[in-house]
Amino acid sequence: MIKRVIISGGGSGGHIQPALAIADEIVRRYPKVQLRFVGAKGKMEMEKVPEAGYEIDGLWISGLQRSLTSIKNISFPIKLIYSLIKAGKLLNRYKPEIVIGVGGYASGPLLYRASKKGIPTLIQEQNSYPGITNRILASRVNKVCAGFPGLERWFPKDQIVETGNPLRKNVLKLAAAKLRPSKQEAKAYFNIDINKPVVFVMGGSLGAMSMNMAVRNLMENSVDERAYSIIWQCGSRFLHENEKWLREFNEQNKNTDQGVKCLGFIDRMDFAYAAADLIASRAGAMSISELALVAKPTLLIPSPHVAEDHQTKNATSLVKSGAAIMIKDGDVIKDLKKHIEDLLNDEQTKKKMQSNLKTSARPNACIQIVDEVEQLLRGK
Repeated sequence: MIKRVIISGGGSGGHIQPALAIADEIVRRYPKVQLRFVGAKGKMEMEKVPEAGYEIDGLWISGLQRSLTSIKNISFPIKLIYSLIKAGKLLNRYKPEIVIGVGGYASGPLLYRASKKGIPTLIQEQNSYPGITNRILASRVNKVCAGFPGLERWFPKDQIVETGNPLRKNVLKLAAAKLRPSKQEAKAYFNIDINKPVVFVMGGSLGAMSMNMAVRNLMENSVDERAYSIIWQCGSRFLHENEKWLREFNEQNKNTDQGVKCLGFIDRMDFAYAAADLIASRAGAMSISELALVAKPTLLIPSPHVAEDHQTKNATSLVKSGAAIMIKDGDVIKDLKKHIEDLLNDEQTKKKMQSNLKTSARPNACIQIVDEVEQLLRGK
């Protein structure tokens, strides 16, 4: 019986979604559990976690800037000390039986203090290259649930369990034909033409400027010829400028049915995936895990703005197995249109991709992770 749990981390959808998935599975097994989140003030988890029905406390914490001379680094020691003190107070107040970290700034102080207090700790590492917080915590945590193989370089081998990345139930529905939304329902949800193929372009929860420019370029160069609709997740921080651009574009091309939906953040990803005939995506760990489950023809555009180019490493296994095609970020603006059109018209490659993606899916990751939580608590 699990009674009290704290889950910590965030900063992006790639950390928040697995945290919520783990929380959902714990609550499913133990409906009376007292489960709370701890995040970083000002980060998106402070909004998304309450929206999902969970309570969250915030730490005043941020990461070091890559430029060590950045003025923002001056406040880092103060924030760290403050967060370590508050983390200790939260642990004393809520008395969790276990603390789970999913990466992100807030998980560092909380798991550090938990380990010092002898509270069992577990990390869920989504990427093939761990973030700095999880690397710092490597020698202190009791268990590491890995989304990708090959983490022995950073974590003790006997602490690693390769579970895959946990996915929320609305995405897991896509693995069950009886539960997934129909293509017609999904297209109606986005109010797009049910008779056209749909391309879903997503740059991650925070957006991607190069991919947004690629969609603009694609539209400008296919005003009279594009035979597919687009669901365009541009990212919340880029939503205003891209909505404005799209309004002006449609105004200038009134006689053309553009069929483009521009959205900042998509809560119902199950509908977006169900509507899609082809997906162009960043290669974040959670995106790849979802794409394997969804098994739709996929173009991967790894972000160059991440530590150690880990998105390219995340994507490599899918590309090698013929489950995806990779486009370099520097080429996506000029090449996205051609890759989309070539793939939409290549039935043999699409079928091969779908088959290879299905073999990469890990739909039971959440179950395995919570099994590990239970095992840790039994061994206290």
